[in-house]
Amino acid sequence: MTEKTPSPGGDGTAANGPAGDPAASRPGGAVAADRESIVVPPSILAQQAGWAQPGESPRPAGAAKEEGDDAPQIFASNVRRADVSEAGYDENPPGVGRLGVILGTVLAVLLAGSAVTLYLVNKDGGTKDEPSAAKPDAAKTAPPTPTTEPVPPIKDSAKVLPTITGDFGKKAEIQVPGEKSDGTFVVKVLSEGSGPKVEKNNWTSVDYTAKDWNTGKDIPSSYDNSGKPQIFQAGTDALIPALDQAVVGKKAGSRVLVVAPPAAAFGDKGKADMSIGAKDDLIFVIDIRNTNAPDSVVSGTVTAPPADFPQVKDNGKKPAEITPVAGAKDPTELRTHVLIKGTGPAVEKGEKVVVQYTGALFKDGKVFDSSLSKGQAFSFPVGGGQVIQGWDQGLAGQTVGSRVELVIPAALAYGDKGQGDIPPGSTLVFVVDILDAGQG
Repeated sequence: MTEKTPSPGGDGTAANGPAGDPAASRPGGAVAADRESIVVPPSILAQQAGWAQPGESPRPAGAAKEEGDDAPQIFASNVRRADVSEAGYDENPPGVGRLGVILGTVLAVLLAGSAVTLYLVNKDGGTKDEPSAAKPDAAKTAPPTPTTEPVPPIKDSAKVLPTITGDFGKKAEIQVPGEKSDGTFVVKVLSEGSGPKVEKNNWTSVDYTAKDWNTGKDIPSSYDNSGKPQIFQAGTDALIPALDQAVVGKKAGSRVLVVAPPAAAFGDKGKADMSIGAKDDLIFVIDIRNTNAPDSVVSGTVTAPPADFPQVKDNGKKPAEITPVAGAKDPTELRTHVLIKGTGPAVEKGEKVVVQYTGALFKDGKVFDSSLSKGQAFSFPVGGGQVIQGWDQGLAGQTVGSRVELVIPAALAYGDKGQGDIPPGSTLVFVVDILDAGQG
């Protein structure tokens, strides 16, 4: 259904970025260049709030349907276009770059304009004011007027609504009425949950079933083909309004019916690669699975770490206190210990996770970075190379709702280069709360 401050860690780090921007925000700072594997396609990310998988370009209208097109889609992506020098200095060999192209174009236009002016002035003794045909036609040169309609106000009813059957947590059955939609943006709670209310900026995960009202065709669902729930920060315009706005104010555990006119979905362009027309109304049945405030932490029964692990003191919504083992030697391999065992699903490689963390030096327990000190959870795709290797390896397979202690050797962290307040060759200790996971 697709998430800016300096890096978590302060000066010299790269991660004080937006909570939803893993490329701008990495625990401890930027990953060393010789080990970094940045996944760049996203969306999402010439990003549009569309349903393309990160790294994929939408299939042109009319193109043949490919195998896998029925797989669940994501509604936005966090892929960012790589920075490019305006003058082309980052090219090898150097090129003119975008700035060169712009300047060249301006110069060509000026030269052409001068030539036309000289011709008109000298043609048959004419003057610059004579030839009205040479003057630009304002009506033809004016920029086109935007045609995107404003999102209509949300209502909880309309003249006619789809019929929905099925239980929360399972794919819904949607029966489309024989009549056309009246264009109302409807958000109606079908069954209310008992969980916390979704507030703006909350990290929220949802499952969904969808259908095109105009054509009656199914739209790929998170329940299809072992799909994953959509995870996003509610009310931040990260997704189409039919999802982004619809969940705000609703409780986790609720099933919500959404009827979205084009302005609340894909606008006046539709979504050709999904056969959604520019004037098609869409129907969504949204199951709100989970919601977490930006400063949330996990809770549960704590299992103390082994004696040869750094000890951890929980400080609630403040950075954890990490006490090193006196005289302990730096490990050569990644070590993990589950402090709190979550009851959610296991995190799979490629999933986007939302976490809180505290990072400290193994040798003295000095905290160099924590999302808790900022009150902003951090998100990234596990196994995507956007964080240090110790995180990618240590969090895969852990369950949502868990608190995990990671002891990461320098080779799986920042190596012999260090980073900011992290000296070269440092073993690191992280305490990580896994708040949620899904596609995003």
